[in-house]
Amino acid sequence: MKAIDLRGILKYVPQYRHKIFVIALDGIITESENFSNILLDVAVLSSLNIQVVLVHGISSQIKKISAEMEGFQPSDLDGNGVTDDQTLGIALIASNRCTHEILEGLSTADLRAVTCNGIISHPMGIIHGVDHQYTGKVERVDVEMFSTLLKDGIIPVAPPLGFDGEGNTYRVNSDNVAYALGVHLKAQKIIFVTSSDGLYCNGKLIGNIQAQTLQRMLENPANIFHKEQVSKAKYAVQACQQGVQRVHLINGFVNESLIAEIFSNEGVGTLIYANEYQQIRRATRKDTRTIMVLIRQAMKMEELTNRSYRDVESRIQDYYLFEIDGHAVACVALHVFSDKTTGELACLYVSCNHENKGIGRKLIRFIEDKARSLNLKKLVVLSTQTYTYFRFKGGFKDGSEADLSPERLLIYHQSKRRSKILVKNLIEENSK
Repeated sequence: MKAIDLRGILKYVPQYRHKIFVIALDGIITESENFSNILLDVAVLSSLNIQVVLVHGISSQIKKISAEMEGFQPSDLDGNGVTDDQTLGIALIASNRCTHEILEGLSTADLRAVTCNGIISHPMGIIHGVDHQYTGKVERVDVEMFSTLLKDGIIPVAPPLGFDGEGNTYRVNSDNVAYALGVHLKAQKIIFVTSSDGLYCNGKLIGNIQAQTLQRMLENPANIFHKEQVSKAKYAVQACQQGVQRVHLINGFVNESLIAEIFSNEGVGTLIYANEYQQIRRATRKDTRTIMVLIRQAMKMEELTNRSYRDVESRIQDYYLFEIDGHAVACVALHVFSDKTTGELACLYVSCNHENKGIGRKLIRFIEDKARSLNLKKLVVLSTQTYTYFRFKGGFKDGSEADLSPERLLIYHQSKRRSKILVKNLIEENSK
């Protein structure tokens, strides 16, 4: 791995340390030549104190085993249809083989892992008059079991099987298992490792999309998704609605795709994200006093440029407030330069009682997305005391006076603050 890649990874480590990632592998991925590399990527995550739960599918394995049985057609491949007694038997064989290969591979990477019966299921039942027999759906997750394993540094490996209190085993869709684990374990991310570059709609790859927008697209019959991706898309939306902030779809055949998706701004697959901005609203004139009270101490300590009441009020349409229970605890502004291609992220401030809770990063991401919606190509920040924060937490790089518009450059020199100029190219970056 290149040194520059390592620096990129280290930028994200504080954000992801001790967080849970649920990684769901399609069955065909566990049979690919790149599978061992994926497990090495998992080892990298583990070494950075990121807690990983692995889920795997078995559709490819069931298909291969069935092909060896003359005249037999499995009643279900993906865990959504009818699972008869014979197909369940094949699913158990396929699952045991696949789980063993994963455990074996993790052992090679010197990682401890176990499989367990922590997915409690019940029958899917009779739907539209069709008895789905041994097809099940997740009823609950044994959170204590999974949490204990993760706390002890052990990677849980969850097959697409569920168990009930009467000793019955059910075939469960692996996407359903990943979703349930992500929600119940309060995971930071769910990552679907598939055989495709990401989520496609009407033949076009989706780079990133808000869950609410994706839900509307799924409900529109005019939109055509790849059949094998519909389940993942639906569970991704549900996961975001239930508290998981990020769901990814990546191509498991591509080397280092897992690391590249997690630890780079560009990404390599599809990102589906929850609406984190529900607490952020545009300021109005009556908020001017609130903003002035909020930033008063920061201006006194010269962390922020001095602004008068009139300064803020005259540009109030540029300001945004972050509220908790209706109370403003942070603010930020986006000033667009006259050339309409560059914006300045300004007046970012979080009250001392709400520091170290990720609010600053959320506001930075919000302004980045707002800038993109305005088709801005570049975002700049001027800072005297918090420039390291923007470098390491916000992904900004050192800029120069050439990045400022003539009018902003004049104000820059008049202030005599000698602020460091930082810049982010929005054309090359995608919000993660």
